[in-house]
Amino acid sequence: QVQLVESGGGLVQAGGSLRLSCAASARTFSSYAMAWFRQTPGKEREFVAWISWDGSRTNYADSAKGRFTISRDNAKTTVFLQMNSLKSDDTAVYYCAGRRSPYGTIWAREYNSWGQGTQVTVSS
Repeated sequence: QVQLVESGGGLVQAGGSLRLSCAASARTFSSYAMAWFRQTPGKEREFVAWISWDGSRTNYADSAKGRFTISRDNAKTTVFLQMNSLKSDDTAVYYCAGRRSPYGTIWAREYNSWGQGTQVTVSS
């Protein structure tokens, strides 16, 4: 498993932007597909985006398409989530997740490494 630490959350007005970062501990980071999920109280963890081990492939939830961009820097063992045009519905705790596989999935159960989460609050 890889240790993951998210940062970059906070309070932003609707229409604004935030960039989340997830720093990974493992030197084998480039062997991991990485993803972002989010969760609000009383709801299941929701897929946002994943990126392949080399950054060549990405996949987004419909709610994120056109507004969010996932990227990674394997040299810095970090994955990012650039979030633009934020809406109040984007308010959630955002989690970084890792899966030792070339490609990600949309299912939280298939990731075995998780960060502690970072709160994103969008005010309308």
